Amino acid sequence: MSRYAIQHRTHYRYARPVTLGPHRLMVRPTDSHDLRLESATLTLSPLARVRWAHDVFGNSIATVTFDAPTDELLIVSHLEVTRYSLGDAAIELLPEVASYPFIYAPDDRANLGPFLVCRYGQCGPAVMAWAQEIVRPGADTLRALRDLNAAIRTGFAYSARFAAGVQTPSETLSLRSGTCRDFATLFIEAARALGFGARFVTGYLYDPALDAGAGAGIAGAGATHAWAEVYLPGPGWVEFDPTNGLIESPILLRVGVATDAEHAVPVSGSYTGLPEDVIAVDIEVKVTALQGTGAAPHAPPDSAATPAVQGESETEPMQQELPDAPAPIAHRTAA
Repeated sequence: MSRYAIQHRTHYRYARPVTLGPHRLMVRPTDSHDLRLESATLTLSPLARVRWAHDVFGNSIATVTFDAPTDELLIVSHLEVTRYSLGDAAIELLPEVASYPFIYAPDDRANLGPFLVCRYGQCGPAVMAWAQEIVRPGADTLRALRDLNAAIRTGFAYSARFAAGVQTPSETLSLRSGTCRDFATLFIEAARALGFGARFVTGYLYDPALDAGAGAGIAGAGATHAWAEVYLPGPGWVEFDPTNGLIESPILLRVGVATDAEHAVPVSGSYTGLPEDVIAVDIEVKVTALQGTGAAPHAPPDSAATPAVQGESETEPMQQELPDAPAPIAHRTAA
């Protein structure tokens, strides 16, 4: 069992008061057997109305609306979570899917739906060829996915990028570099090309080095992070972080899932004004291990998860468009 405190702070300052449009926040995890939400507090300034709902993927989404113009926007999300994970070694597939390729059961295939469908040029010849070089028919299924994960970790250079959006998988293959969201997208597209159901994950990454006050020791730490999950009969959704070569790691702290990066943006919104109206954007993510964190994570008890406490100290629209780098809030030029 591992317990963490997560603070995600976003602060925008404007040259003059601007009118803020509705903001969509994906900053609150949902309770599960592997991640328990102990408390959640959302603090916003200026004051705003907050409406919570679930999106089509089951994520907890806050829609924030504002009444008056403002020259700054502050969003602070504070979470305390307990993470349960047995790690990579505990993954047990059903015998019928132990070797690649396999065919999902009809019900699984129907329910996986969009998670099986490539989104970039029908999987793209380059991506398909690259994936087939790594994963060959007759391979051990889990070993094949480990190899795909490791191929990105060892063959591509991590490079932070502050522009919004994601590279296409073909671009990432060509450049041999990218951000965590680019690597997750490439992994997902390659997995789908091979016939696996895969989805995009946004969340946070615990780095003991940062917690100890040293420099980051893990790529993507100190910001929101992105990775992938593959559906494997037996364990279900299994986590793969190609940026760091992690599989089912207790330091991966999931917030939301989606078919792709576009639908897993932590903070998105708009303002009415000019691009130059944004004079400063400060984003800080801090993940700290809490007292009582165990060295050997284990499975949770069967009891229901403790209900999360949620407070709004009034508003905060977050817009960190990308899982690992800040992006300015989308703007509309005033008429």
